[in-house]
Amino acid sequence: MSGLFEAISAGVGPVTETRQQLCYSIGYMLSQQRNRLKVCIFRKMSNPPEQADERLTSQEALCLKDTGASKYQWCSTLKLFIVALSFAYFSKALSGTYMKSSITQIERRFDLSSSHTGLIDCSFEIGNLLFLVAVSHFGAKLHRPRLIGAGCLLMAVGTGLIGLPHFFMGRYKFDTVIQSAMNENGSISPCLEHPKQPITQETLLIPSLDIDAVTPEHITLDINTGCVKDPQSYMWVYVFLGNALRGIGETPITPLGISYIDDFAKADNSAFYIACLQTITLLGPMFGFLLGSMCARLYVDIGFVDTDSVTITPNDARWVGAWWLGFLVSSAIMLLAGLPFWYFPRSLPKQGEEHMVPLPPQEQPGLPDPHASKLADIAKGFVPSLKKLLGTPAYFLLLCGSVLKFNSLIGLFTFKAKYMEQQFGQSASRANFLIGVMNLPAFAVGIFLGGLLMKRYKFSVVSGAQFSFVTSFLAYLLLLPQFEIKCENSQVGGLTVSYNGSPQVSYEEHTLFSECNAGCSCSLGEWDPVCSENGITYMSPCLAGCTSSSGSGRNTVFHNCSCVMACPPESGSLSVTLGQCARNPACSRSFTIYMTVSVLSSFINSLGTTPGYMVIIRCITPELKSLALGIQTLVMRTLGGIPAPVYFGALIDSTCLKWGLKKCGGRGACRMYDSDMYRVIFLGLITCLSGSSYFFVVAVIVLLKKQFQREEDKTANPPTKQDGLELHPTQTEKEADRTADQTNGQF
Repeated sequence: MSGLFEAISAGVGPVTETRQQLCYSIGYMLSQQRNRLKVCIFRKMSNPPEQADERLTSQEALCLKDTGASKYQWCSTLKLFIVALSFAYFSKALSGTYMKSSITQIERRFDLSSSHTGLIDCSFEIGNLLFLVAVSHFGAKLHRPRLIGAGCLLMAVGTGLIGLPHFFMGRYKFDTVIQSAMNENGSISPCLEHPKQPITQETLLIPSLDIDAVTPEHITLDINTGCVKDPQSYMWVYVFLGNALRGIGETPITPLGISYIDDFAKADNSAFYIACLQTITLLGPMFGFLLGSMCARLYVDIGFVDTDSVTITPNDARWVGAWWLGFLVSSAIMLLAGLPFWYFPRSLPKQGEEHMVPLPPQEQPGLPDPHASKLADIAKGFVPSLKKLLGTPAYFLLLCGSVLKFNSLIGLFTFKAKYMEQQFGQSASRANFLIGVMNLPAFAVGIFLGGLLMKRYKFSVVSGAQFSFVTSFLAYLLLLPQFEIKCENSQVGGLTVSYNGSPQVSYEEHTLFSECNAGCSCSLGEWDPVCSENGITYMSPCLAGCTSSSGSGRNTVFHNCSCVMACPPESGSLSVTLGQCARNPACSRSFTIYMTVSVLSSFINSLGTTPGYMVIIRCITPELKSLALGIQTLVMRTLGGIPAPVYFGALIDSTCLKWGLKKCGGRGACRMYDSDMYRVIFLGLITCLSGSSYFFVVAVIVLLKKQFQREEDKTANPPTKQDGLELHPTQTEKEADRTADQTNGQF
């Protein structure tokens, strides 16, 4: 989703370029030549010849055309910087979206709840905000390309750290009756009478108990107190720390890269460059989801175990894909993306001008200027700049609205694939694949077309805000029909339906034990689903009342299942096979409709992304642009990026019908959700948060109209002639208009 707040929420915003007035052009050119000459003379006097090329700062860049001494001259062009920045954006977007696509795999591998994995996911925001304001404020005064290169290096290290726990953990073990219940003849007898199978910590017998009376704490008490927690169960901490390190590394890339482009690009090209950058960046999420899809199809221990012996499939709630592999690939790509930035100069030639754009004296550490830049001096201006920024009404309202919108976006983006898995019965691999090849390409095309429309029709600040609002609101309306696009809950005996096939009156009254399995020694903590021809899934062969089996591995079939007799299929077969039953054909049609609406919504929403980016910068003065981006990102990630995954995950956890159990007791990952409640809570939360943000965007548009009404009146009413004389504004009016034009202007 995008639009005005969606664009603002993404953390990447274009910044403006002040247009030069014709009456000052001659003086400006003479001033630049004089400053350039001073810098070159000073460097020749102060630096020995053998040290002249050791480092390339803004002073060397200023002298680059005359001396030709720089060995980095090959990369001293803005377009090459845009290419390098695009690859860096692609790489960080790839690693970020791969993290989102692996949420389900991480949840199952480490036996975590959704709120727990939400906390891991938001660690990126925690690491990011620790340094965001400092980098945004001080980074603009330092060597921006090298700071970006250092950020890419940190992101590569953090991404690699996330995948390392796999190599220090044991092989993944999932609950299955096949290995633990074989008799002497090689047949499996899940349903055994009490005398034939003693109660142990593995079987955990709790017969005739209502499922609601059985809590993880209850179960833990029955487990052998000698069980020692596996130290590897805390390996998720490394995932948390690695993701936080990714956030720290991402800090300089967004604000400093965009401001660097803006400082040396033509004003007319700035918006188009931003649109191209955003479009290329969206290839990162697309490839990230595709990488997630590929890795989710591979078994977690591929290369270490015989995958033919694995009895579960990617559609099983116990399946864990090779989540670690994608992080290692992402780390290598991120490392390569950061290399070019170490060779870019501190400043570049301004587009359309032969001379280099000099930095102000306070940003030129090589000049003997009494006002040379120091961090302490820079810090003195921070508080006044912050007050001036937050005192801008339009910016403050945008900030408030973007927090609400960002909450909904983070929740949607984090759990969208999981929603497709639980609501429509899709595997994690297929859900990630469809997002990557359908939603994101439509989103990218919309962003590019939005940038072209903005360049073609030269939207003003007000018209850009209105365009973003209209496209965003239309996409919001497409969210409402999704409440009725659904699939019914899977029929699971004792959970969603009774053993005779009738719907449960209430989930509070369900019980996993019935007359058909009363004589079996079954564990309520076991999740090893089997499917009958009657369309009902049973939580385990034992709870299905099966007494024998044939076949092996994935082809195992259980026979003489007494609970199947309670609702016999037309064929009369009392056998069940491994895995959950497939959803009915109507669910496939619903999923097709859902994807169509989702793709259309993504396209419409993205049309307003680029104009939305521009609004937040056009409503403030140019010198505050880097700080505005930093504060906006800090606030949204503090109030949206950190809490949203946690409370979205907690509400999703509340819809769980069957929890897995950890080795030594306690609640593990959820095995099955109530899909109806999941849909209502997930979509309802997104709808409420998004809808609330539009009150702020309407207020912003009203403020912008008032702020720029005078400029629009001037454009609509050019100078007129009276009695043969052309009437012009007074000199004071022209100066005021010039200031407004430099600050806001048109896109």
